[in-house]
Amino acid sequence: MPAGRHERRLARVVMLVSVVIFLAATPFAKMPLAKAWAFIPIYESVVVITDLITAVLLFGQFSILRSRAVLVLASGYLLTAFIAVSHALTFPDLFSPTGLLGAGPQSTAWLYMFWHGGFPLFVLAYALLKDDVAEASGTGGRPRSRAGVTILSGVAAVFAVVCGLTLVATAGQDFLPAVMQGNRYTPAMNIVVSSVWMTNLIALVILWRRRPHTVLDLWLMVSLCAWLFDIALAAVLNAGRFDLGFYAGRIYGLLAASFVLVVLLIENGRLYARLAEAHAGERKERQLVQEKTTKLMAVNEELEAFSYSVSHDLRGPLRSMDGFSLVLIEDYGDKLDEEGKDALQRIRAASQRMGDLIDDLLRLSQVTRAELNATRVDLSAIAREIAAAMDQEPSGRSVQWAIESGLSIRADPALIRIAMQNLLQNAWKFTGRTDRPVIRVSAMERDAKTVYFVADNGVGFDMAHADRLFGAFQRLHHVDDFPGTGIGLAIVQRIIRRHDGEIWAEAKEGEGATFFFNVKESGDGSHEQNNPAG
Repeated sequence: MPAGRHERRLARVVMLVSVVIFLAATPFAKMPLAKAWAFIPIYESVVVITDLITAVLLFGQFSILRSRAVLVLASGYLLTAFIAVSHALTFPDLFSPTGLLGAGPQSTAWLYMFWHGGFPLFVLAYALLKDDVAEASGTGGRPRSRAGVTILSGVAAVFAVVCGLTLVATAGQDFLPAVMQGNRYTPAMNIVVSSVWMTNLIALVILWRRRPHTVLDLWLMVSLCAWLFDIALAAVLNAGRFDLGFYAGRIYGLLAASFVLVVLLIENGRLYARLAEAHAGERKERQLVQEKTTKLMAVNEELEAFSYSVSHDLRGPLRSMDGFSLVLIEDYGDKLDEEGKDALQRIRAASQRMGDLIDDLLRLSQVTRAELNATRVDLSAIAREIAAAMDQEPSGRSVQWAIESGLSIRADPALIRIAMQNLLQNAWKFTGRTDRPVIRVSAMERDAKTVYFVADNGVGFDMAHADRLFGAFQRLHHVDDFPGTGIGLAIVQRIIRRHDGEIWAEAKEGEGATFFFNVKESGDGSHEQNNPAG
């Protein structure tokens, strides 16, 4: 998470307090104090537990982010935890006069140097690699088992390094410069500890220069500052073990170990709170969706019952109007003038048209509610069957059909047949005044999708009115010119949308129209043709 103004202000306050305490303790760093032997194991135990928890949290972040920088930093905290154990076991007069693990008088001091000189090297590597934290979110798809192997390899490598350093500080202490004389420092200590102190300072400067800073970066810098005060008080400004600088330095070391852990725990708490909030919101949304779905299903059932009820209730009066009008024409036609007969014919035509509208409304309702069972369908065969049935109608028309072979589509067989029936009937109707009508069914590739189309060379329409094309009962031509209720294309659009597809039209007045559609997971196939209406 990026460091905000509040985090920066808090870090400055902590740094200021640390500096004030350091300056206050500096004049008294060499003041001898009582040898509190319980202080060492308590201090080392707290450091080990704190750094282990910090390492575990950072390894957890690595398993999510797959960031090398986070992995390196987690390994650094693991190193401090492991080496603190060696430092405690080799401390003279704590568990044995010279310390355990075959330690000598120089072992503990050199382990302290390896400890405080090794961790800043990991921080330095983290600072140089930390740009990959921002890029790591794209690698979250890697197998989690691979992250586990990487973490185990890192733990094994750190453990091996600590064992090696412990071996050097114990069995190989005779080859190292003497930095301790009893509980006092030798002149060589100044050179060694100055190198360690400079390593920490360099790591701090490099991390500070690697911007922008995250909250982790910010408190890692605060920890490095505390380590600088730790080294200065415990190994530079004091005289030896068990003086005020020795104890004060260890306290700074505890603070340095705690800062990052506290920040990680707070961040984890915030992330958990956000996750819980998001989960609660998602659960609430699911409940709302379920409630709305239940209500919608109830409304649909009521609409279905209402539709059939209205259909039944309206058909009766309509049949009566049509039937009695026919009776009047047949039985009393000789007593009516032409105007009266025309009026009765208009009544009959209007009642029949009303019946057709009711039938279309029911069909539209059924298309919306019908269960969708998608499968691979031979679209060419469906188009040929519909075309053959239309050719057999007693209209005397001759239409040239150009239906491409091998067209297949993944759709509900019944619904896609209804859609093709309406599209082909639409093309048939609007080529009624064309001398040589041609209706084409084909497909092509457009925007990496298979697009199917039905094209004709009929009357076409003005594209300025295309937005009204698929509305229920919307017509672009007068009913006397081209009969119909205006519901067919609305049904087609409902069917295509139920297949998660799109439908649109392109046309030019007097030159014909082309209706394009696609569906989700449509059949494959490459078609080079780009001018379907030609």
